[in-house]
Amino acid sequence: MLIEELLEYAAKLKDRDKPGKHAIKVCSAAGCLSLKSDAVAEELKNKITEAGLEEECWVKPVGCLGLCSKGPLVTVDSNSKVYQEVKPSDAGRIIARAAEGVSKETDPFFTSQQKIVLENSGQIDPEKIHDYILRDGYLGLHEVLEMTPQEVIDEVTLSGLRGRGGAGYPTGLKWNTVAKTGNVGKYVICNADEGDPGAFMDRSVLEGDPHRVLEGMAIAAYAVGASEGYVYVRAEYPLAIKRLKNAIKQAERAGVLGKNIFGTTFSFTVEIRIGAGAFVCGEETALIASIEGKRGQPRPRPPYPAQVGLWGAPTLINNVETFANIAPIMRNGGEWYASIGTEKSKGTKVFALAGKISNTGLIEVPMGTKLRDVIYNIGGGIPDGKKFKAVQTGGPSGGCIPEQFLDQPIDYESLGALGSIMGSGGMIIMDETSCMVDVAKYFLDFTKDESCGKCVPCRVGTVQLYSILDRITKGEGTMEDLDELDDLCDLVKNTSLCGLGQAAPNPVLSTIQYFRDEYIAHIVEKRCPAGVCKIHKGERIQKEEVMA
Repeated sequence: MLIEELLEYAAKLKDRDKPGKHAIKVCSAAGCLSLKSDAVAEELKNKITEAGLEEECWVKPVGCLGLCSKGPLVTVDSNSKVYQEVKPSDAGRIIARAAEGVSKETDPFFTSQQKIVLENSGQIDPEKIHDYILRDGYLGLHEVLEMTPQEVIDEVTLSGLRGRGGAGYPTGLKWNTVAKTGNVGKYVICNADEGDPGAFMDRSVLEGDPHRVLEGMAIAAYAVGASEGYVYVRAEYPLAIKRLKNAIKQAERAGVLGKNIFGTTFSFTVEIRIGAGAFVCGEETALIASIEGKRGQPRPRPPYPAQVGLWGAPTLINNVETFANIAPIMRNGGEWYASIGTEKSKGTKVFALAGKISNTGLIEVPMGTKLRDVIYNIGGGIPDGKKFKAVQTGGPSGGCIPEQFLDQPIDYESLGALGSIMGSGGMIIMDETSCMVDVAKYFLDFTKDESCGKCVPCRVGTVQLYSILDRITKGEGTMEDLDELDDLCDLVKNTSLCGLGQAAPNPVLSTIQYFRDEYIAHIVEKRCPAGVCKIHKGERIQKEEVMA
């Protein structure tokens, strides 16, 4: 199928599915659905019918609109308002446009973002391929098939895109490595095993714009010489899986996946593999083992998957957000993408804002945006008049950054210098009610449970770190414990087999560095400054007196 035929095909589907002039868009992402946005959509349809407005407007389910804390969300494409916390009883006022809403043109949550990955989220129906095609969907793939594979890789390299899964490895360099293996039977894998607590970036992209990820995978496959692909997605994401399966079927029917794509000799198929929720399977060699039907455990590297990956063949692995950037780069050029962001961190980054912040939700900002702007401008600041204490980036492997560094830019180098990481994009905000020793303990509890147990430093070290933190939160720690924590963190960080163990000490190291006074208060003063930890000082003193 030629691009003209594809556009004609999409226009026919659009005419069939869109009976009216104005779309009333209702968020159908998992967050809003849990708040009964489907009931809101149904009542909107009823009110349209009652008012005889079928020829004027229609209800359209869309992906995440971003402002998750104020869901369910509804927008009308004929104005710039976002209606928040909508109930079915609000349907009549929205149809009459008498409801109060937030203006996307003036609200900082919307005006301070720059959307590339999320450009279609909240705009298209994720279950309708024609919506994607009519917003330049698969145009990038069509253009790529008129280029040589090396020209595609050169464009990605020029863009400066780095892997959005956490490590920040240059995407063009990884693609080039796989392409130069010269082997046949290569694979492309999309890592959608998003396991960080509080993170929902990849889930939202797959739920709201699945074709974008498929197009990015197809472009990557053409560039590196692969003909088969897999999306490894968590079983905890049933809606994302459902929409991804639907997207694959639609793409095959339209001729943009499968055999002889756009009438060329290039063929590419995609299958879904569902993970059982093991955090360690986010590590690429453990993920490969899981796809092969083995226990999800990391293996030593080298060889890297780019040389020896799935079933021993060269394999390209990128995460959801990385693939979601590819089509816009090919449509607009690598130079365009490289003009956004900082010198070493190009483009934008999607973050999931969570924790003690007014506007929890999904955002996308240029690399180099200050933490303060994200938290106080887009995020709306700390609710209930509380004081900001720390922001944790990078999930359980990240560090906790205090207030004095809020004017630091968000990029790979700056976060690394502060003892944190970019990670996949989780950003958890903490206020004065958070105990930083307890926060470190929480993340160690997570990583010790998620350790695959293959290597001793991670299997034993994370347990020992947790035990020391547990003693401190109970008021039973000593000053020697701080030195032991430092030594153990160094050991685990430098001798663990994979990224899980290597990064597990980060929450401990960063909280000791920036919030050492809280550790000392627990140890010396036998108190928790935030009042979180259950230190029963009086009972312990009485018990010691009885024993004496």
